[in-house]
Amino acid sequence: MRQRVPQSPFCYEPGALTDRRLLKLLPVERWPTEAEAKASRWFSPVRVGPHELQERTWVPAMVPWRATDEGFVTPGVLSWYERFAQGEPGAIVVEATGIRDIPSGPLLRAGHDRYVEGLARLVETVKRASRGRTRLYIQLIDFLAIKRRPTKEAFFGRFFKGPREVAEKLLTADEETIARTLSPRDLEAYRFGLRERVTDTHLPHIAELPRVLPGLFAAAARRCLQAGFDGVELHFAHAYTMASFLSALNTRDDGYGGPRENRVKLPLEVYSAVRAEVGARIALGCRFLADEIIEGGNRVDDAAFFGVQFARAGMDFLSLSRGGKFEDAKQPKVGHAAYPYTGPSGHECMPTTAVAAPGPFGRNLPAVADVKQAVVAAGFATPVVACGGIATFQQAEDVLGSGGADVVASARQSLADPDWTKKVREGRGAEVRRCFFTNYCEGLDQAHDVVTCQRWDRLKGLPDDATVPRTKDGRRMVAP
Repeated sequence: MRQRVPQSPFCYEPGALTDRRLLKLLPVERWPTEAEAKASRWFSPVRVGPHELQERTWVPAMVPWRATDEGFVTPGVLSWYERFAQGEPGAIVVEATGIRDIPSGPLLRAGHDRYVEGLARLVETVKRASRGRTRLYIQLIDFLAIKRRPTKEAFFGRFFKGPREVAEKLLTADEETIARTLSPRDLEAYRFGLRERVTDTHLPHIAELPRVLPGLFAAAARRCLQAGFDGVELHFAHAYTMASFLSALNTRDDGYGGPRENRVKLPLEVYSAVRAEVGARIALGCRFLADEIIEGGNRVDDAAFFGVQFARAGMDFLSLSRGGKFEDAKQPKVGHAAYPYTGPSGHECMPTTAVAAPGPFGRNLPAVADVKQAVVAAGFATPVVACGGIATFQQAEDVLGSGGADVVASARQSLADPDWTKKVREGRGAEVRRCFFTNYCEGLDQAHDVVTCQRWDRLKGLPDDATVPRTKDGRRMVAP
């Protein structure tokens, strides 16, 4: 017999029947009263660089695919962040924002001065909507080229660099013959699409990354300071350029690869260049991986080493994620690009309730605690931000109480209910609309579609008019 729950504005529609997915979530015996919440560690202030967060609640960067194709802020971007700001978290980190002035689809950019005006409107919007309670950071990212998986005809007709007669034979060959004939990199490009690596130093633009990137990050950070952001988060995580320099798979022989002392050089140089540009006027930290998960990749001891190096350099915060790499991604369909959250490392980054023990709830916390311990043991008080399936008050209190982190971040739970931490702070935890952890949102992200949440994008009983912004097909709400 299916369990019933009381009808409320926060119930998932249709109907008030409990979805079985709710039964797979971490049980909550009771939510705290308002007095208990306000006396808790989670809702206590914490110093981050030049300013104080009013509470230790943090909405990490999520890409909602609402910018223009030229990287400009849109009304959709403003309404997205306005909605999170109405929940008044301690900090919000704006989505991964490109540091180069190059085409990159509907992702925000900070690679030219023309982006400052829109970014300033974004800052204004968040400050107003949060009543000044929320600090707004922006995540800056660099990424290398990745192409869509080609058709067989396109690969051997246009992209294959070998002899023409070989290409013509392989065009009609079976897959086994193709696999035996192509080099490993060509085979990968055929099966997955061409992907640049930081180790491709035979390419001039890859070889000179250490010379170019510090200045690009610094210039982008200056624009973000000009726009009024409270902080910058350097994106050193997942499948992208800076994470690839940190990775144990980085075998560059120019002093920026091999031993981890070399692999951390460019990230430190990027940090130094940005700090020189913005000074101590804004908080400056980074997001990196507690564990790459992939074969031959970094493990927790590497992350602890990097954390100490970043703290020693003077970073104002360290935010730890997990996995999300191209190396173990699933083969994409023809015409699609590889997506770094589809393989085992991706499942560790955004685990669902179907993942093996211990499940998705707090899966990253032991590794984060190891990094925090290493930073403390080295004599630094740098705040560490933990994330990974944290969706209840008690989880947050436990990680803070154990000293495993200083700030607690929640992405998917915040997407399910942007007001959730405010509700808990006000003693209304029973009203929290809980995330199912089924990665409906991640599927939209993979398709580069407007990201929404199954807990609110089809709510019934709403006016069917222009007051409810919807996707182009009219099927989904675009803001909770």
